[in-house]
Amino acid sequence: MTDEASNRPEASAPKARAPRGFADRRGRDLTAERRIVARVSEVYERWGFEALETPAFEYADALGKFLPDADRPNEGVFALQDDDDQWMALRYDHTAPLARFAAQNWETLPKPFRRYAYGPVWRNEKPGPGRFREFWQCDADTVGSDRPEADAEIIAMGCEGLRAAGLAAGQAVIRVSNRKLFDGLFDAGGITDPMQRLTALRAVDKYDRLGVEGVRLLLGEGRLDESGDYTKGANLPASVISAIEAFLASAEAPGLSRAGVLDAVSGAARSGFLGAAGDEALKELAAIDRALTAMGVAQDDVRFDPTIVRGLEYYTGAVFEAELLLDTKDEKGRAVRFGSIGGGGRYDDLVSRFTGQSTPATGFSFGVSRLASALRAAGRGAEDATRGPVVAIVFSEDD
Repeated sequence: MTDEASNRPEASAPKARAPRGFADRRGRDLTAERRIVARVSEVYERWGFEALETPAFEYADALGKFLPDADRPNEGVFALQDDDDQWMALRYDHTAPLARFAAQNWETLPKPFRRYAYGPVWRNEKPGPGRFREFWQCDADTVGSDRPEADAEIIAMGCEGLRAAGLAAGQAVIRVSNRKLFDGLFDAGGITDPMQRLTALRAVDKYDRLGVEGVRLLLGEGRLDESGDYTKGANLPASVISAIEAFLASAEAPGLSRAGVLDAVSGAARSGFLGAAGDEALKELAAIDRALTAMGVAQDDVRFDPTIVRGLEYYTGAVFEAELLLDTKDEKGRAVRFGSIGGGGRYDDLVSRFTGQSTPATGFSFGVSRLASALRAAGRGAEDATRGPVVAIVFSEDD
């Protein structure tokens, strides 16, 4: 070996590791997710919904401003520039691709168009415990109906889907509200800036995690969390913050029926908090309640909760969120809380971005990966265990 070769530094071997926020999945996890998807798909098809699969990539302009994390420079998505200089991004949910598909094929689709979809989605967000950048979702949506009964159908079907996935009565609840309630609050308070409104909605969306004090800070100047990260607030006037707090507290009495919550919120409306938009929201929620009752959906399965707003910008009316009530524990036996396992709502403006024509739509999505993890944490993983491997041992050449 020459002196030159002996002095050449050895090429460093790559470190075997998965990227942050991405995980390898083995037989048990894959079996659990496939079982959930198969059972829920049967429910959706029984309700008359058609399966649809769209590409993993969409053009970035098709995603538009409706992105999950607008505070990050990359807008929360994984994007690349094609050889024709157009930007493409991995889908961050199944709703934006549906809007593009519906606009592209509207003339040939049945009206309303009812479809379900499942598969991986990708979000370029900060990963953490139980928070991944790639995960599976299962969606069901109706495009082309502005009736509250269409919202009720999606909610009722969502309840049946969660049952089919393995959650018994009392182990999950879908909480329902309406974005127009807050539109009325903002109108009455003179808040017209769309970004200020959206920041306030995202603050309220954290109510179950941060409580009234944390939300109050985010509605004001901002909040410093335990890690030292500072989140800028909505800078609402004190009078509007007080009105929002009073509104959120209006339906906190335990044991209220859906109609009882509406009566409590109506009291806030009579105090002048909610305006015309709020009155419209209450009428829509009352129609949803009547339809749910007619379909036999129990009060404990679906509740009205004015703290539900959902964080995405494209929701325009009814919103709903599925919360896991099942007792779950980690590998060390400590209690853990999964909280939200799905959600959805009405998005009447998403398809019209492409067509310029109003096309109402509503839908529900739940996290397949998240639900599978929750069921395993509740001790439900035995049926997903894989058999094997089978090992053959040769003791000698004569055996």
